[in-house]
Amino acid sequence: MQNLIQDFINYLKIERNLSPNTVAAYRTDLERYCQFLESKGLNDIRAVRFDTIQEYVNLLAELGLAAASMARNFSTLRSFHKFLFGENITSSDPTELLQSPRLPRRLPHVLELYEIEQILNVIDITTEKGLRDRAIIETLYSTGLRVSELISLRMADVYLHQGVLRVLGKGSKERVVPFGNRAAQAIKQYITAVRSLLVRYQKSRDHLFLNLRGAPISRMGVWKIIQEYVRLADIRKPVSPHVFRHSFATHLLEGGANLRAVQEMLGHADIATTQIYTHLDREFLIEQHRTFHPRY
Repeated sequence: MQNLIQDFINYLKIERNLSPNTVAAYRTDLERYCQFLESKGLNDIRAVRFDTIQEYVNLLAELGLAAASMARNFSTLRSFHKFLFGENITSSDPTELLQSPRLPRRLPHVLELYEIEQILNVIDITTEKGLRDRAIIETLYSTGLRVSELISLRMADVYLHQGVLRVLGKGSKERVVPFGNRAAQAIKQYITAVRSLLVRYQKSRDHLFLNLRGAPISRMGVWKIIQEYVRLADIRKPVSPHVFRHSFATHLLEGGANLRAVQEMLGHADIATTQIYTHLDREFLIEQHRTFHPRY
């Protein structure tokens, strides 16, 4: 069984090019699954049937796994057995009839436009730190980047004159993301007035955004920057780097942007992922209708 798991892990790494964190999660799920099969005396994967899978799923539910964790385990089981069937190791896929749990749909936190303006307005841009912090927040909101994508940006990925960034997203998939004039101005000012000084420490490795010691800024560093200005702006709602991504998508869709275009900018492989934002958009449309239609 361990050899089969390792073969599957190699497939995830090499053929599907999944991130190390995702691969590690798959391995953890499969180790737990393997322990369950061994406890049932099933040492041959070909002996696994649908009722075996169903029993395992019931056990996970009894363990109190969160809905998201349950869904990930479903995905792991399906992918593993589909792989075994595709490799002709098994003659059938026992997960074929498995029904995924329905996850509660949670609308993402978003910032209103005036709240984003409040955050940007409290940044002291007379300081080097302030110029850098404004460039970071302007970029997050203007592009909808994940924080991991933001901190990975290199100087060669920034095309100021064209107004686009080259981004390496999940699964090492490259995409081009546009950014606005305000973000362009903030990035240009940061590069000229701040980054040019920080690179003297020779720690930058050509990353765009640096900490004040000249090294590439970290995920935690970006989080702390945002918390500082959220507090100064007196915004009393949970705000993380990802909230700027949600706000970017929501505001684009409220403005009438094409869903497929937003999907491309966010780097979502499946448009169904992007469609969560249409729920917010629909609420906006209802409010507009309620406010302005003479016969609501």
